[in-house]
Amino acid sequence: MATVTSADAPTGGRPHFDFSNLRGDILGGVTAGVVALPLALAFGEASGAGPIAGLWGAIFVGFFAAMFGGTGSQVSGPTGPMIVVFAAVYAELSGNPALVFASVILAGILQMLMGVLRLGQYIKLVPYPVVSGFMSGIGVIIIALQVSRLFGHEPDRPGTIPAIAAIPEAVMTPVWPALCVGGLSLATVFLWPKSVGRYVPAALAALIIGTVASLFIGLPAHLTLGEIPSGLPQFTVPAVTPDAAGVIIEAAIILALLGAIDSLLTSLVADSMTGTRHESNKELIGQGIGNSIAGLFGAIPGAGATMRTVVNIRSGGETRLSGMTHSLVLIAAALPLAGLASNIPHAVLAGILVKVGYDIVDWSYISRAHRGPRWDLALMALVLGLTVFVDLITAVAVGVVLAALAYVKQIADIQIKAASEARPRVDDPEERDLLDRADGKILLFDFAGGPLSFGAAADLGHHVRERVSKGAQAIVLDFTYVPTIDLSAARAVETILVDAKEANKRVFFAGVNPDVQRVLTGLGADASLPADGRLASRAEALKAALAEVADGMPGGKLADAAHAAIPAE
Repeated sequence: MATVTSADAPTGGRPHFDFSNLRGDILGGVTAGVVALPLALAFGEASGAGPIAGLWGAIFVGFFAAMFGGTGSQVSGPTGPMIVVFAAVYAELSGNPALVFASVILAGILQMLMGVLRLGQYIKLVPYPVVSGFMSGIGVIIIALQVSRLFGHEPDRPGTIPAIAAIPEAVMTPVWPALCVGGLSLATVFLWPKSVGRYVPAALAALIIGTVASLFIGLPAHLTLGEIPSGLPQFTVPAVTPDAAGVIIEAAIILALLGAIDSLLTSLVADSMTGTRHESNKELIGQGIGNSIAGLFGAIPGAGATMRTVVNIRSGGETRLSGMTHSLVLIAAALPLAGLASNIPHAVLAGILVKVGYDIVDWSYISRAHRGPRWDLALMALVLGLTVFVDLITAVAVGVVLAALAYVKQIADIQIKAASEARPRVDDPEERDLLDRADGKILLFDFAGGPLSFGAAADLGHHVRERVSKGAQAIVLDFTYVPTIDLSAARAVETILVDAKEANKRVFFAGVNPDVQRVLTGLGADASLPADGRLASRAEALKAALAEVADGMPGGKLADAAHAAIPAE
C-alpha cells in the first residue's frame, strides 16, 4: 500500500481511476454490495421513504461519493446516524417528497461548500467523548425505534420519546407471528458464524431466513413491506415553502454536519487499515455530490459506512472502483428485487436494525470508561442523553463547547501553576544561582505551558499581585516558551505592568519572540515597560533585575550579589 504525508494529498499519488488492483476492487465491491443490500432496504423502511428509497440511496451516494471522493477504499450509503435525522424530518414534513428531499439536496450542497472552503480538517477536531456520546446515542435511538416493530406494533407517533413510550405496551401485547420472525432475525444477526459470514453476511442471512420463515408461519400481509415501486427512480423537483423553510434548513445543516463527521471518521478507519491517507476536503465534495443527486431522485441520504468499508478492504478493495462496483451490484439487484421484497416482514428488518444500533453504541469505551478521566465519562453521558432526548445538533454543540472549555481550563491551570510556583523550576545553574542570591527580592514567572491564552489571563494578574505584596522588588516575566498571545493575556500583562509601576516595582521581559512582541506593542500593552526592560534571555533578565534590586543598598548582601552578577571586562 502506498503512503503519503498529508491528509489532503492524493492518496498514494495514484491517478483518479487506477486499474492496477481491478480484480481486488471488483471482489471488494461485490462483497460490499451484498452486505449493503439488506441494510439499504432496512434503512429505507426505517426512514419512512420506503425500502426502495434506501436501495437507491445506497446506489447514488455510493457511486458518486466513490467517483468524486477522497478516500479510495471507502464505501458510502445510508447509515444509522443519517437515517435518524432523515426519518425525523420525513415525519415532520408529512412525507412531502418535494420538501423532504429539498433538505437532502441542500445538505449535499452544504457538504460540497464545506469541502471547497477546506473545512474538513476542522470537523475531525470533534473530541472523542463527544463522538462516542452522540454515536452511542444514535445507536440507542435506532434500537428504541425498532423494539415495538420487533413485537409487531408501530408507535402511534414518530420520534424517539413516543417510540420509547410505546415499548411497554408492545412487549405486553406481542403479535406472536411477527415476534417469531423478528426474534429469528435478531438471533441470526447476533449468532451467525463469522466463518460463514465471509461468504453470506449475517444481515443477508437474517433477511432470507426471516422472510422464508414468515411464508410458512402465514404472517398477515399488513406486517410485510407490501407492494414496492419497481423500475428506475423518478426525478423529484425540490420545493421550499415559507412554513417549511426553517425545518428544511435545520435538517440540511444537521445532515451535512453529521454526514461529514460520519464519513471522515470512516475515512480514518480506512486509513488505518490501508496505510494511506485520505483527502478530507475532497471526500466532503464527493459526499455532497452523492447526496445532492440522491435527493434529486427521491433517494435517502448517506455517508461513509464503516462496516461496508471494512468489508470492502478485507475483500481486496483499494480504490474508488470498488465503491462504484458496490453500487453497480445494487443496481443489478434493484430492478428485479421489488416483487420479491414485498414479502419481507417489518419485524425482520427491525431485527437487523437492532443489531445495527447495537454495533453503533461505543461498548469498547463504555466498558473501560470507569478507568479513565471522570470528566470524559460525564461528557460522553451528557452528549448521549442530549442526543436521545433533545437533538443531535444540540448534543454535538454542547459537547464541543464543554470539551473546549475543559481543555482551556486544563491548560490555564498548567500555565498558572508553572507561573506562580514559589520556587519555579530552573535547570540552568547560573540562573538558579542568580535567584538564590536575590534572596526573594526577584519574582520569576515562567510561562512554560505553551501559548498564553485567555484561560490563564483571568488569574494571572491576581497571582502576580499576591506574590509581589510579599516584599519582592523586581519581576521577571519569562516568555521564552510562549509562541503566541491573545488579547486577554495581553491585557493581563498590561495590568501587571501598571500595578508594578504604581508600586514602584521593576518588570523585565525575557525571551519575547517577534509575534508576541507585535501583539503587545500593537495593543499598547507594554507601554509602561522601560526600553531597557526587554532582555533576550532569562539569564540576562535575572542579571538586570538583580542589579536593580541591589541599587542603593551598598555593603549589603544584594549589592555583593549584583557586583558578582556583572561580568568582568
